[in-house]
Amino acid sequence: MSFSSNVKEELSRQLSTARHCQIAEIAAIINLCGRVHRLGHDRFCIKIHTENAPVARKYFTLLKKTFNIRTDVSVGQGMGTRRSRSYTVEVRNHTDALWVLQAAKLVERRGNEWESLPLVQNMVTLQNCCKRAFIRGAFLAAGSISDPQRFYHFEIACGARARADQLQGLIRSFDLDARIVKRKKYFVVYIKEGSQIVDILNVMEAPVSLMELENIRILKEMRGSVNRQVNCETANIHKTVSAAVRQVEAIKVIRDKIGFDRLPENLQEIARLRLARPEATLKELGEALDPPVGKSGVNHRLRKLGIMAEKLQSDRPGTQA
Repeated sequence: MSFSSNVKEELSRQLSTARHCQIAEIAAIINLCGRVHRLGHDRFCIKIHTENAPVARKYFTLLKKTFNIRTDVSVGQGMGTRRSRSYTVEVRNHTDALWVLQAAKLVERRGNEWESLPLVQNMVTLQNCCKRAFIRGAFLAAGSISDPQRFYHFEIACGARARADQLQGLIRSFDLDARIVKRKKYFVVYIKEGSQIVDILNVMEAPVSLMELENIRILKEMRGSVNRQVNCETANIHKTVSAAVRQVEAIKVIRDKIGFDRLPENLQEIARLRLARPEATLKELGEALDPPVGKSGVNHRLRKLGIMAEKLQSDRPGTQA
């Protein structure tokens, strides 16, 4: 199973004890993957359709636990090349459907008629626990998380901009930077920061998946840190070796053109030492001098030798220290 499927499996088994939270989660599932059918003038039925078995199981369980009503569940064959199974959960009885819709604030009586409300009203998500439940239900219905071994991406696809705005507001109430992008006919609420995906898993109350993601993040950060350190050390070694090669070549030019005897004593000493120890660092060269010299002093002397070698190669010999 994918990481996203594992998260949904875990969330499908997470049941809130408070009835108001159960209603908030039901409302989110109906909003994101459900449809309210109006039969005739004033009769309703509710149908949700999903290819995810945990979602169907969770919705069925919530309806049974919260309202103790009868639901009809059917399993079909999905369309397209994947031919995966699809699950339909229906509340066909008008009285039961109306009870659920009223509790979820999806219908409202105005005068002698019931009118459908396009969005869940704030009354079902006033408390933080209900906001958590609503986000959990929305993710179960229309969400996904990428494989964190590859990259970090959390999203929930909404069929309307107003739903995406509402969901974004709920997620942002937990100080998370949820954003919206239009993708074909959907408005996608997404989070891309790894640490914030950890936080949204905590909001939805998925501790097992949260720990798995944290472990992956720690390992990736350790690998990244080691790779950066290795790359840095490799670059430093390459830089040191390249500098040493240039210094040796410069000293050989001086040796072959004018010899070391015409150099000041301090330059003679460092020139002979560098030829004898081409692999040594500046620090090691300085410690080998008598008396010892710091890195900057060694570098200063070698730079003078380099300038002198350039002049000699340009037929402008120079012998000053």
